[in-house]
Amino acid sequence: MNRVDFTPGGTNPPHIHPRATEVGLVTRGELLVGIIGSLESGNRYYSKVLKAGETFVIPRGLMHFQFNVGKEEASMVVSFNSQNPGIVFVPLTMFGSSPPIPTPVLAKALRVDAQVVDLIKSKFTGGY
Repeated sequence: MNRVDFTPGGTNPPHIHPRATEVGLVTRGELLVGIIGSLESGNRYYSKVLKAGETFVIPRGLMHFQFNVGKEEASMVVSFNSQNPGIVFVPLTMFGSSPPIPTPVLAKALRVDAQVVDLIKSKFTGGY
């Protein structure tokens, strides 16, 4: 189990738990909980603003995030069906790997100019 506290505007960035399903309970404030479905769902984005006392379930392996949309601090408690759920932070993985993913690969994959990729990479030196 983990407790996560959010300042107003705070986020738990897009990430994946490759080895566990996550169950969460919002204990304070208001959190936007977003889930991105699998390729089979057309990468459909599902989201809902949850308030204290409401729960959510994130199936194993799906990308998701939480974002404090309220003006007050927010908190949640989450648990996993594995003692080793793993975590892959998507932005950090793509732009902060060591050694880095080659800029031309990311530019082509993201359909942006290389300068955009280099700018984003510069934001992830040293992690989060």
